Amino acid sequence: MSRDNKIKLFQDQSIRTHWDEDKELWYFSIIDVMAVLTESKNPQAYWRKLKQRLLAEGNETVTSCHGLKMKATDGKMRMSDVADTQQLLRLIQSIPSKKAEPFKRWLAKVGAERIEETEDPELAFDRAMETYLAKGYSKEWINQRLKSIEVRKELTDEWQERGMKKGLEYAILTNELTKAWAGKDVKDYKKLKGLKKENLRDNMSNLELVLNMLAEASTTEISKQK
Repeated sequence: MSRDNKIKLFQDQSIRTHWDEDKELWYFSIIDVMAVLTESKNPQAYWRKLKQRLLAEGNETVTSCHGLKMKATDGKMRMSDVADTQQLLRLIQSIPSKKAEPFKRWLAKVGAERIEETEDPELAFDRAMETYLAKGYSKEWINQRLKSIEVRKELTDEWQERGMKKGLEYAILTNELTKAWAGKDVKDYKKLKGLKKENLRDNMSNLELVLNMLAEASTTEISKQK
């Protein structure tokens, strides 16, 4: 199937998805998610009622959702309301269903952890170590990766002091750095590795991480001097 018509399985039930390459965002069919989490016989009607209620409450997430053509059960391409990951998680919070409860508990847990990390930033590194170990990375690679985060932070702090703005300007400068040592910008490098939303650095070898750190550390020093 093409990228536009991919289907992901959720507890043996299908969720239609679409990958927006330009925005680097996954979009999910809201109707499919409603069908899975609510077990409603008419998920379209359920979504219409939920949308009306959320609009009445002033929920801005609903107004941000838009439609995309997706393959229906009859094989034809039909318009379907979709939501990106953040929008979808917000909608799930509003679904009174037992199947939605695990998501709500997880969101509450993540929110509490983020607050703890704000008060004690070292916790973020501890959790990052645990996550990488759970994913099967070696301790040597993880130490290298955590060091790369430190080097990156020093660079972005330097950029900030020189008046650069987070977002587009950081992305432009990062692209230039990546092209300098890898011969490809970030987008092309991710394509080469077959990545979409995944973090590029999390998919680098030790050598790639070292070369990237060298480029960023050098840029930091040059900026400080000049």
